[in-house]
Amino acid sequence: MYRFLFSSKWLGYLLLAAVFATACVFLGRWQMDRRAETLAEINRVVTNYSATPIPFTQARDQFSQLDPAKEWTQVELKGTYDAAGQRIVRNRPLNGQPGYEVVVPFRLATGETVVIDRGWLPIGNKNPGSPDSIPAPPGGNVTAVVRLKHGEPELQRGAPEGQLASIDLPTYAVQLGYPLMTGAYGQLTSETPAPAEMPVSFPKPSTDEGTHLSYSLQWFAFGVLMFVGFGYAARQQARNAAIDAEDEELADDGTVYAAVTPAFGLHRRASARRRRPRKRKTPSWTRRGSENERVRRRPGRLGPLGTGRSRGAGYCAVFCCRRPHRPGCGGSAGVRRGGHYQQPGF
Repeated sequence: MYRFLFSSKWLGYLLLAAVFATACVFLGRWQMDRRAETLAEINRVVTNYSATPIPFTQARDQFSQLDPAKEWTQVELKGTYDAAGQRIVRNRPLNGQPGYEVVVPFRLATGETVVIDRGWLPIGNKNPGSPDSIPAPPGGNVTAVVRLKHGEPELQRGAPEGQLASIDLPTYAVQLGYPLMTGAYGQLTSETPAPAEMPVSFPKPSTDEGTHLSYSLQWFAFGVLMFVGFGYAARQQARNAAIDAEDEELADDGTVYAAVTPAFGLHRRASARRRRPRKRKTPSWTRRGSENERVRRRPGRLGPLGTGRSRGAGYCAVFCCRRPHRPGCGGSAGVRRGGHYQQPGF
């Protein structure tokens, strides 16, 4: 019954289903990997974001090479800002608005220099390509609390004087002309003394894992449904082939064939009933009167006019009329009067 599955057409359908299911599995696993990365980031935020700040001496190695598990860790720094080395970073949207970020070198009391991202500024209306004003960092000795962040890769695009395309710490160090700790930079949380004006602080990262799980389950379901559809199509094809074979055997018995329509390479058969031939009585026909009508005799249906005593009495005797007979309807002449026929001769 299912030998057609070994035909080139159905093998092609099976190969197509396998390729589609493989693609669905790949996409589902990709969404699961993205979900795992998101959950790891959420775990780092929950663990480190609000933890007690640690001194620089405990975080020195992280500024040289940041451990991903230590991202968002709060560190307390003491030193002075190098206002002459301040830069703004281009194309830094925040909550859907374009803007800039302000980065400043911070020279520690121990002699090392790290980079602090002080916050966000909106695009300016007075000077195209730069903010209207950049708040200056506080002078003198400052105590700053920052959160550790990874440096960014270099972008192959230029930037105007005093600006950076990204927070690429090695490139920034080249511009400054003195060494920086390039393993990580600090995102400012607070600074003492507090300045009169400062950039917009960064919001807390989102802890929503998103829709990666639902998307991955959808892709896996699509892969399974592809094989379910293939099996259903094969079953319908086998069923239609069996019906066609049966119809061919019963073709001489008056089997009525239903129309078929192609759908997905198959034939869909409309429901059909077999009509069995019925035995029919041979009617006797005659012509009566000037109306030249064909009247079927039914002997014995009526007795003499109006008596209604013989078999079937009380009904007209014509093939096309089954209504009760009314005496005196004029049927005795073989003509139709009042909607009835009367068999003549009674």
